[in-house]
Amino acid sequence: MISFDLECENGHSFEGWFEDGEAFDKQQKDGLLSCPVCNNSVVYKLLSTFGIKKSGLSGKNSVSLSKLNAKIQNTTKVLNEYLDKNFEDVGTDFTKEALNIHYGLKEPKNIRGVSTKEEEKVLAEEGIKFMKIPRLPDANTDNG
Repeated sequence: MISFDLECENGHSFEGWFEDGEAFDKQQKDGLLSCPVCNNSVVYKLLSTFGIKKSGLSGKNSVSLSKLNAKIQNTTKVLNEYLDKNFEDVGTDFTKEALNIHYGLKEPKNIRGVSTKEEEKVLAEEGIKFMKIPRLPDANTDNG
């Protein structure tokens, strides 16, 4: 058995136990994982501190865990700022908008939003490429 630190799309952290890494991947692909707090089924593995040496790091390429987390968070922040500036937020209409653009019913434009697993399957079946990117919690809201 292996334990993974997990986080849902809404930022809730929790732990999951799996037979092995492949079992996690299969359960994630099959949509069997969900957050115990909000039941969100978009779940990611986090970097685990278990296998990372926290002190005594040496060598020019060594990075402390806190610096690595800060770099990841900063990169995600920069990416989210770019998306906010260059993509129209269509919210829960993402699939509908993507299909309309794909079939020429609407002018092509950069869009972002949210979709369900079922909607993502429809997009994939229609040959529409999309990418899921985690969002940082808004500093002005309480995502508990």
